Parts: sequence; structure tokens; C-alpha cells
Amino acid sequence: MANENQFKLFTKFIATRGVEEYRQTIPIWVRPEDSILEIGCEWGTTSNQIWQGCKSLIATDISLDCISVARIKYPQIRFETLDAFNIQQAMRFGTNFTKIYIDMSGLSSYRALLDVISLLNMYASVFGPEAIIIKSGSLKQFARNCSVWKSL
Repeated sequence: MANENQFKLFTKFIATRGVEEYRQTIPIWVRPEDSILEIGCEWGTTSNQIWQGCKSLIATDISLDCISVARIKYPQIRFETLDAFNIQQAMRFGTNFTKIYIDMSGLSSYRALLDVISLLNMYASVFGPEAIIIKSGSLKQFARNCSVWKSL
């Protein structure tokens, strides 16, 4: 009898460098049936692009000032404050997210690589989304240098 976890799909991690690459993923990864969590929405510009292609979006930022501006600019989108490292706060949204977008300043430095990996694993294990798209130059460079060894 096969282990039930054997057939579970794993979350894909898509690493991008810069805002342009990050936004280029939207038409490829965002689908009309998706429920998306965006972490680090700042003023909501990328949020608006994501929102146009999905069923539902909760766009978040740690800054209440940013959220206040985003709510005025894009009143059709749900904006909430969130500390990305407080997973219990994210769980309170009560949504089964199919995709997660992450654009947090400071996650591109090599010193932040362990934080990036921790954040990805935390959100993947709690929400089990199809994909997490993250803007992190350090993760993209790290991934380029990785190969998966297949046992003999």
C-alpha cells in the first residue's frame, strides 16, 4: 500500500530578482481560480496586477502607513497588516491559499538567505500552496547553483 504523502504535490518555489521579473510571473502563475496571499505589498501596485487575474487576494504589509495608502488607491482589494514571520497571524485569515507572493525588502542579501528559506518552508508547510513566488536575488543565485542528486 502506497504512503498517502507519496502522491502529495510539493510547493514550487519560484525565485525572482527585481520587481520586473517578479511581476513577469503574474500572467504565468496567477489563474482565475486562485486564492492568493501577497506578503509585502507596499503601496499595492503589484497587488492590483495580481488581483486582476485571481478569484481572491489578501495583500499584506507590515507597515500600516503602506496599507492605508494602498486601501485608498485600490479600494477593491483587501489589504491587511501582517508581520510575515508571525504565521499564526497569517493563519487567522482563514483562507486556503493556492499561491503566495512575497516581496519583502531585505530578503535579497546573502545574509538573509536562511530567513528566506525558513519563510518559504514555514508558509509551504502551513498552507501547502501550489507555488510561492518570491523576490530574492540571493535565493535565485543559490538555486542556480543547486542540483538534486538522484540516488543510484
